[in-house]
Amino acid sequence: MIYLKSESELALMRASGILVKQALELAREKIRPGTATSEIDKAVSGFIAKNNAAASFLGYGGFPKSVCVSIDDEVVHGIPDEKRFLHEGSIVSVDIGVFKDGFHADAARTFAVGRISEEKQKLIAVTEQSFFKGAELVKEGTRLGDIGYAINAYVESFGYSTVKVLVGHGIGRQLHEEPSVPNYGSRGKGLRLSAGMTIAIEPMINVGTFEVVRKKDGWTYVTKDGKPSAHYENTLAVTLDGCEMLTL
Repeated sequence: MIYLKSESELALMRASGILVKQALELAREKIRPGTATSEIDKAVSGFIAKNNAAASFLGYGGFPKSVCVSIDDEVVHGIPDEKRFLHEGSIVSVDIGVFKDGFHADAARTFAVGRISEEKQKLIAVTEQSFFKGAELVKEGTRLGDIGYAINAYVESFGYSTVKVLVGHGIGRQLHEEPSVPNYGSRGKGLRLSAGMTIAIEPMINVGTFEVVRKKDGWTYVTKDGKPSAHYENTLAVTLDGCEMLTL
């Protein structure tokens, strides 16, 4: 079932979204060579708690940390650890969710660790821009297939691939609600958006194959060919003539 949010509910989601944005900025400040991934989790977890909110991911399906930190070929759901360090030349995706006053917001960014290769810089830029290629179509009446098609067509024009088994989602009182929001699709196909819907669009883009595998930890997805992956996500509210970015 898809839940349309009232203006008062959207106001609460805006508040959660602001905290997500601020938490991502805090995480960005921690991204440097030598940082333990656990430091990012600790800093963000403390910030969220100080703002009388909860980390959406902590305990979700058994996830053990507050933040997902994924390095290089790790696509999503990397688990922060005091023995996992950031190294010069890597890229790191940070995914954060905040739950406050009954509503979630969710966003992700991919950051450079020190100086990175031109290839990795391009991957980050294309992944971010692919999000906006999809988001610019969001308004009442748009079909999800049009959004997914726009994202995937842009990505493939650079020779990259879009992860297929992991997709965006509806969001609100639950972290994951209907509908699923694929980063690929066919024009004119799929559910039509309605004003009041809130969704998370989150392209996960690989340099090589779109295929991924899940590691033995049960959470972390990595590219099958070991090549880098990037992630960019925001929570959006659908309006009559466009959308409102709740985490930007």
